[in-house]
Amino acid sequence: MAMGKIFKFHNDLDTDQIIASQYLLLPNIDEMKVHTFESLDPEFPKKVQPGDYVVGGENFGCGSSREQAPSVLKALGVKAVVAKSFARIFYRNAINIGLPVIVCKDLPDAVESGDEMELFLSEGVAKTGGRTYSCTKLPEYMQQILSQGGLIASLNKEG
Repeated sequence: MAMGKIFKFHNDLDTDQIIASQYLLLPNIDEMKVHTFESLDPEFPKKVQPGDYVVGGENFGCGSSREQAPSVLKALGVKAVVAKSFARIFYRNAINIGLPVIVCKDLPDAVESGDEMELFLSEGVAKTGGRTYSCTKLPEYMQQILSQGGLIASLNKEG
């Protein structure tokens, strides 16, 4: 995997902070994505590039169960979200839409926004700042779902 820039966020980042509820009325994800992290970093959608990473602390994606939260990140080209832990519904929604979400306990405290990182999903390893971090290695079936673009795409290919 190629290197990408890190955008670091805090513990208990909720889905309203990823995409505020008033933007759920917009007709599609492409119109919503320009409002991603608006209350925390209004320039985020302009700064993030395809292949960049979002890094968070504990309980990333808590709050409501809206699928739009991982969807706007994926639409902006975020390669993966790496955090100490995830809210269960955010984690499932992300896998379902094909956005990798990786638990890595030590990495979030060791990095800052702007650092470069490389993530190796199949090995469960992240590399940044000359250090290597062990992350949760996703089971093969989940890696396959992600590589096929999400759960529905995966099921359609099986069917």
